[in-house]
Amino acid sequence: MNNFRRGLFATFLIFFLNTEIISQTNNSSISKSENQIKKSGKKKNKKKKKIKLPKIDLNNWKVTLPIGRLSNIKKPLEISPPEILDYATNETLKPYMYNDSIGGALVFHAFPSNAKTGNTKYSRSELREQMVPGSNSTNWTFAQGGKMKGKIAMEEVSKDKNGKYHRVIIMQIHGRLTNEQRELIGKKDNDAPPVLKIYWKDGKIRVKTKILKDLNASYKETLYKDAWGDDVGFTFEQEVGFKKFTLEVKVTEGKMLIVLNNNEFKKYESIHMKKWGIFENYFKAGNYFISRDEGSFAKVKFYELSISH
Repeated sequence: MNNFRRGLFATFLIFFLNTEIISQTNNSSISKSENQIKKSGKKKNKKKKKIKLPKIDLNNWKVTLPIGRLSNIKKPLEISPPEILDYATNETLKPYMYNDSIGGALVFHAFPSNAKTGNTKYSRSELREQMVPGSNSTNWTFAQGGKMKGKIAMEEVSKDKNGKYHRVIIMQIHGRLTNEQRELIGKKDNDAPPVLKIYWKDGKIRVKTKILKDLNASYKETLYKDAWGDDVGFTFEQEVGFKKFTLEVKVTEGKMLIVLNNNEFKKYESIHMKKWGIFENYFKAGNYFISRDEGSFAKVKFYELSISH
Protein backbone atom coordinates (compact mmCIF):
# COMPACT_ATOMS: atom_id res chain seq x y z
CA MET A 1 0.00 0.00 0.00
CA ASN A 2 2.83 2.36 0.88
CA ASN A 3 4.57 1.47 -2.36
CA PHE A 4 1.36 2.27 -4.30
CA ARG A 5 1.07 5.69 -2.62
CA ARG A 6 4.70 6.46 -3.32
CA GLY A 7 4.22 5.58 -7.01
CA LEU A 8 1.05 7.68 -7.26
CA PHE A 9 2.78 10.67 -5.66
CA ALA A 10 5.79 10.35 -8.00
CA THR A 11 3.46 10.23 -11.05
CA PHE A 12 1.57 13.33 -9.85
CA LEU A 13 4.86 15.18 -9.18
CA ILE A 14 6.19 14.42 -12.68
CA PHE A 15 2.88 15.56 -14.25
CA PHE A 16 2.94 18.85 -12.24
CA LEU A 17 6.56 19.60 -13.16
CA ASN A 18 5.89 18.93 -16.88
CA THR A 19 2.82 21.20 -16.81
CA GLU A 20 4.83 24.00 -15.16
CA ILE A 21 7.64 23.68 -17.73
CA ILE A 22 5.15 23.79 -20.63
CA SER A 23 3.41 26.82 -19.08
CA GLN A 24 6.72 28.68 -18.65
CA THR A 25 7.73 27.80 -22.21
CA ASN A 26 4.42 29.09 -23.58
CA ASN A 27 4.67 32.29 -21.52
CA SER A 28 8.21 32.78 -22.78
CA SER A 29 7.04 32.26 -26.38
CA ILE A 30 4.19 34.72 -25.92
CA SER A 31 6.57 37.24 -24.35
CA LYS A 32 9.00 36.86 -27.26
CA SER A 33 6.16 37.15 -29.73
CA GLU A 34 4.88 40.34 -28.05
CA ASN A 35 8.37 41.82 -28.12
CA GLN A 36 8.71 40.95 -31.79
CA ILE A 37 5.38 42.66 -32.52
CA LYS A 38 6.47 45.75 -30.56
CA LYS A 39 9.83 45.84 -32.37
CA SER A 40 8.09 45.31 -35.71
CA GLY A 41 5.69 48.14 -34.88
CA LYS A 42 8.60 50.41 -34.05
CA LYS A 43 10.25 49.60 -37.37
CA LYS A 44 7.02 50.37 -39.21
CA ASN A 45 6.66 53.66 -37.36
CA LYS A 46 10.19 54.60 -38.33
CA LYS A 47 9.34 54.01 -41.99
CA LYS A 48 6.41 56.44 -41.88
CA LYS A 49 7.24 59.61 -43.79
CA LYS A 50 7.28 62.79 -41.77
CA ILE A 51 5.08 65.71 -42.76
CA LYS A 52 7.12 68.57 -44.20
CA LEU A 53 6.02 72.17 -44.61
CA PRO A 54 7.40 74.78 -47.03
CA LYS A 55 9.76 77.41 -45.64
CA ILE A 56 7.62 80.37 -46.66
CA ASP A 57 6.33 83.22 -44.51
CA LEU A 58 3.11 84.46 -46.13
CA ASN A 59 2.69 87.51 -43.91
CA ASN A 60 3.94 89.80 -46.68
CA TRP A 61 2.26 88.15 -49.67
CA LYS A 62 -1.18 88.17 -51.25
CA VAL A 63 -2.22 85.62 -53.88
CA THR A 64 -4.10 86.08 -57.15
CA LEU A 65 -6.11 83.03 -58.26
CA PRO A 66 -7.32 81.78 -61.67
CA ILE A 67 -10.95 82.06 -60.55
CA GLY A 68 -13.28 85.04 -60.48
CA ARG A 69 -14.85 86.91 -57.61
CA LEU A 70 -18.49 86.42 -56.70
CA SER A 71 -19.14 90.06 -57.53
CA ASN A 72 -17.32 89.88 -60.87
CA ILE A 73 -16.32 86.49 -62.31
CA LYS A 74 -13.93 88.10 -64.81
CA LYS A 75 -11.92 89.80 -62.09
CA PRO A 76 -9.54 87.34 -60.39
CA LEU A 77 -10.02 86.56 -56.72
CA GLU A 78 -7.25 87.84 -54.46
CA ILE A 79 -6.56 86.79 -50.87
CA SER A 80 -4.31 88.90 -48.65
CA PRO A 81 -2.94 88.57 -45.11
CA PRO A 82 -4.16 87.53 -42.62
CA GLU A 83 -6.63 85.29 -44.55
CA ILE A 84 -3.88 83.80 -46.73
CA LEU A 85 -2.18 82.38 -43.63
CA ASP A 86 -5.01 79.83 -43.34
CA TYR A 87 -4.57 78.61 -46.93
CA ALA A 88 -4.27 74.97 -45.84
CA THR A 89 -7.87 74.98 -44.55
CA ASN A 90 -9.33 77.49 -47.00
CA GLU A 91 -11.64 75.56 -49.33
CA THR A 92 -11.50 78.31 -51.96
CA LEU A 93 -7.70 78.30 -52.05
CA LYS A 94 -7.07 74.57 -51.82
CA PRO A 95 -7.38 73.69 -55.54
CA TYR A 96 -4.89 76.40 -56.56
CA MET A 97 -2.50 76.82 -53.63
CA TYR A 98 -1.83 73.84 -51.39
CA ASN A 99 0.86 71.91 -49.52
CA ASP A 100 2.82 68.95 -50.79
CA SER A 101 3.36 67.66 -47.26
CA ILE A 102 5.65 64.82 -48.39
CA GLY A 103 8.07 67.02 -50.33
CA GLY A 104 7.63 70.09 -48.16
CA ALA A 105 6.49 72.44 -50.90
CA LEU A 106 3.75 74.97 -51.62
CA VAL A 107 2.12 74.09 -54.95
CA PHE A 108 0.64 76.71 -57.29
CA HIS A 109 -1.85 75.40 -59.86
CA ALA A 110 -2.96 77.55 -62.79
CA PHE A 111 -4.82 77.11 -66.09
CA PRO A 112 -6.51 79.37 -68.68
CA SER A 113 -9.65 81.04 -67.39
CA ASN A 114 -11.69 84.18 -67.88
CA ALA A 115 -10.47 85.49 -64.51
CA LYS A 116 -7.47 87.66 -65.35
CA THR A 117 -6.14 91.11 -64.62
CA GLY A 118 -6.89 93.96 -67.03
CA ASN A 119 -3.36 94.10 -68.46
CA THR A 120 -3.00 90.48 -69.61
CA LYS A 121 -4.82 87.66 -71.34
CA TYR A 122 -3.31 85.00 -69.05
CA SER A 123 -4.41 83.61 -65.69
CA ARG A 124 -2.30 82.89 -62.66
CA SER A 125 -1.89 81.45 -59.20
CA GLU A 126 0.76 83.90 -58.08
CA LEU A 127 1.98 85.70 -54.98
CA ARG A 128 2.38 89.49 -54.87
CA GLU A 129 4.63 91.14 -52.28
CA GLN A 130 2.98 93.41 -49.74
CA MET A 131 5.51 95.29 -47.63
CA VAL A 132 2.60 96.33 -45.42
CA PRO A 133 0.35 93.25 -45.05
CA GLY A 134 -2.99 93.79 -46.74
CA SER A 135 -1.90 96.92 -48.66
CA ASN A 136 -0.47 97.49 -52.15
CA SER A 137 0.43 101.12 -51.49
CA THR A 138 3.88 100.70 -49.91
CA ASN A 139 6.56 99.49 -52.32
CA TRP A 140 10.31 99.88 -52.91
CA THR A 141 12.70 101.50 -55.38
CA PHE A 142 15.99 100.26 -56.81
CA ALA A 143 17.72 102.83 -54.61
CA GLN A 144 16.24 101.08 -51.56
CA GLY A 145 17.10 97.66 -53.02
CA GLY A 146 15.64 94.20 -52.48
CA LYS A 147 16.37 90.52 -52.52
CA MET A 148 14.19 87.51 -53.36
CA LYS A 149 15.30 83.90 -53.13
CA GLY A 150 13.41 80.69 -53.79
CA LYS A 151 13.87 76.94 -54.06
CA ILE A 152 11.57 75.80 -56.86
CA ALA A 153 10.60 72.83 -59.06
CA MET A 154 8.21 72.39 -61.94
CA GLU A 155 5.87 69.58 -60.96
CA GLU A 156 3.71 69.30 -64.08
CA VAL A 157 3.12 71.35 -67.20
CA SER A 158 1.12 70.63 -70.35
CA LYS A 159 2.39 70.73 -73.93
CA ASP A 160 1.18 72.64 -76.96
CA LYS A 161 0.10 71.13 -80.30
CA ASN A 162 3.74 71.01 -81.42
CA GLY A 163 4.78 68.98 -78.39
CA LYS A 164 6.55 71.82 -76.60
CA TYR A 165 5.95 72.57 -72.94
CA HIS A 166 3.93 75.67 -72.17
CA ARG A 167 5.86 78.55 -70.61
CA VAL A 168 5.41 79.65 -67.01
CA ILE A 169 6.62 82.85 -65.35
CA ILE A 170 7.85 81.84 -61.91
CA MET A 171 9.31 85.13 -60.63
CA GLN A 172 8.86 88.82 -61.44
CA ILE A 173 9.70 92.36 -60.42
CA HIS A 174 6.74 94.51 -61.32
CA GLY A 175 6.81 98.29 -61.62
CA ARG A 176 4.29 100.63 -60.03
CA LEU A 177 3.49 104.30 -60.47
CA THR A 178 3.24 106.52 -57.43
CA ASN A 179 -0.04 108.39 -57.07
CA GLU A 180 1.71 111.59 -58.22
CA GLN A 181 3.08 109.86 -61.33
CA ARG A 182 -0.32 108.40 -62.12
CA GLU A 183 -1.93 111.83 -61.95
CA LEU A 184 0.87 113.39 -64.00
CA ILE A 185 0.15 111.16 -67.02
CA GLY A 186 -3.60 110.95 -66.41
CA LYS A 187 -3.72 107.19 -65.86
CA LYS A 188 -6.59 105.45 -64.10
CA ASP A 189 -4.41 102.96 -62.20
CA ASN A 190 -0.88 102.70 -60.80
CA ASP A 191 0.23 99.88 -63.08
CA ALA A 192 3.68 100.11 -64.69
CA PRO A 193 5.59 97.51 -66.74
CA PRO A 194 7.40 94.55 -65.14
CA VAL A 195 11.13 95.18 -65.29
CA LEU A 196 11.89 91.48 -64.76
CA LYS A 197 10.21 88.26 -65.84
CA ILE A 198 11.80 84.88 -65.15
CA TYR A 199 10.38 81.99 -67.16
CA TRP A 200 10.53 78.21 -66.94
CA LYS A 201 10.81 77.44 -70.66
CA ASP A 202 11.41 73.94 -72.05
CA GLY A 203 13.22 72.93 -68.86
CA LYS A 204 15.49 75.98 -68.78
CA ILE A 205 15.39 79.35 -67.02
CA ARG A 206 14.94 82.36 -69.29
CA VAL A 207 15.11 86.01 -68.22
CA LYS A 208 13.47 89.02 -69.87
CA THR A 209 13.92 92.67 -68.84
CA LYS A 210 12.80 96.12 -70.03
CA ILE A 211 14.79 98.68 -72.02
CA LEU A 212 13.95 102.32 -72.55
CA LYS A 213 13.27 102.89 -76.26
CA ASP A 214 14.38 106.53 -76.25
CA LEU A 215 17.19 107.31 -73.83
CA ASN A 216 16.52 111.02 -74.32
CA ALA A 217 12.87 110.72 -73.21
CA SER A 218 11.72 113.20 -70.58
CA TYR A 219 10.76 112.17 -67.06
CA LYS A 220 7.06 112.30 -67.94
CA GLU A 221 7.52 110.37 -71.19
CA THR A 222 9.42 107.65 -69.31
CA LEU A 223 6.38 106.95 -67.13
CA TYR A 224 4.31 105.61 -70.04
CA LYS A 225 4.28 101.86 -70.69
CA ASP A 226 4.89 102.41 -74.38
CA ALA A 227 8.22 104.04 -73.55
CA TRP A 228 9.61 100.63 -72.57
CA GLY A 229 10.33 97.60 -74.74
CA ASP A 230 11.59 94.05 -74.19
CA ASP A 231 15.25 93.13 -74.39
CA VAL A 232 16.40 90.10 -76.43
CA GLY A 233 16.30 87.89 -73.34
CA PHE A 234 18.82 85.58 -71.74
CA THR A 235 18.69 81.81 -71.13
CA PHE A 236 20.86 80.14 -68.49
CA GLU A 237 22.93 77.21 -69.75
CA GLN A 238 21.95 74.72 -67.07
CA GLU A 239 18.84 72.64 -67.72
CA VAL A 240 16.73 72.39 -64.56
CA GLY A 241 13.96 70.24 -66.05
CA PHE A 242 11.66 69.00 -63.32
CA LYS A 243 14.33 68.98 -60.60
CA LYS A 244 14.73 71.40 -57.69
CA PHE A 245 16.68 74.57 -58.36
CA THR A 246 17.39 77.83 -56.56
CA LEU A 247 16.82 81.30 -57.97
CA GLU A 248 18.01 84.52 -56.41
CA VAL A 249 17.27 88.08 -57.48
CA LYS A 250 19.35 90.89 -56.02
CA VAL A 251 18.53 94.53 -56.72
CA THR A 252 20.55 97.62 -55.86
CA GLU A 253 20.54 101.11 -57.35
CA GLY A 254 21.04 100.81 -61.12
CA LYS A 255 21.80 97.09 -60.90
CA MET A 256 20.03 93.73 -61.00
CA LEU A 257 21.65 90.32 -60.51
CA ILE A 258 19.99 86.95 -61.23
CA VAL A 259 21.62 83.81 -59.80
CA LEU A 260 20.75 80.20 -60.73
CA ASN A 261 21.84 77.41 -58.37
CA ASN A 262 24.61 79.60 -56.97
CA ASN A 263 26.79 78.90 -60.02
CA GLU A 264 25.34 80.81 -62.97
CA PHE A 265 24.96 84.58 -62.95
CA LYS A 266 23.35 87.23 -65.13
CA LYS A 267 24.06 90.85 -64.31
CA TYR A 268 22.09 93.86 -65.56
CA GLU A 269 23.93 97.12 -65.10
CA SER A 270 23.16 99.67 -67.79
CA ILE A 271 21.59 103.04 -68.47
CA HIS A 272 18.23 101.22 -68.72
CA MET A 273 18.47 99.97 -65.14
CA LYS A 274 19.41 103.46 -63.97
CA LYS A 275 16.47 104.98 -65.82
CA TRP A 276 14.17 102.42 -64.22
CA GLY A 277 14.94 103.99 -60.85
CA ILE A 278 11.96 106.35 -61.22
CA PHE A 279 9.49 103.52 -60.53
CA GLU A 280 8.37 101.79 -57.37
CA ASN A 281 8.49 97.97 -57.48
CA TYR A 282 7.26 94.78 -55.85
CA PHE A 283 8.28 91.13 -56.10
CA LYS A 284 6.04 88.37 -57.50
CA ALA A 285 6.45 84.59 -57.36
CA GLY A 286 4.37 81.54 -58.26
CA ASN A 287 2.65 80.34 -61.42
CA TYR A 288 1.81 82.92 -64.08
CA PHE A 289 0.70 80.53 -66.82
CA ILE A 290 1.44 81.62 -70.41
CA SER A 291 -1.18 79.71 -72.40
CA ARG A 292 -4.77 79.97 -73.56
CA ASP A 293 -4.82 76.43 -74.98
CA GLU A 294 -7.85 74.41 -73.96
CA GLY A 295 -7.01 71.83 -71.28
CA SER A 296 -3.55 73.28 -70.60
CA PHE A 297 -2.22 73.72 -67.05
CA ALA A 298 0.87 73.92 -64.88
CA LYS A 299 1.80 73.11 -61.29
CA VAL A 300 4.83 74.80 -59.73
CA LYS A 301 6.39 73.88 -56.38
CA PHE A 302 8.02 76.39 -54.04
CA TYR A 303 9.99 74.74 -51.23
CA GLU A 304 11.45 78.00 -49.98
CA LEU A 305 10.72 81.66 -50.66
CA SER A 306 12.06 84.74 -48.87
CA ILE A 307 12.30 88.48 -49.48
CA SER A 308 14.25 91.24 -47.77
CA HIS A 309 15.00 94.95 -48.18
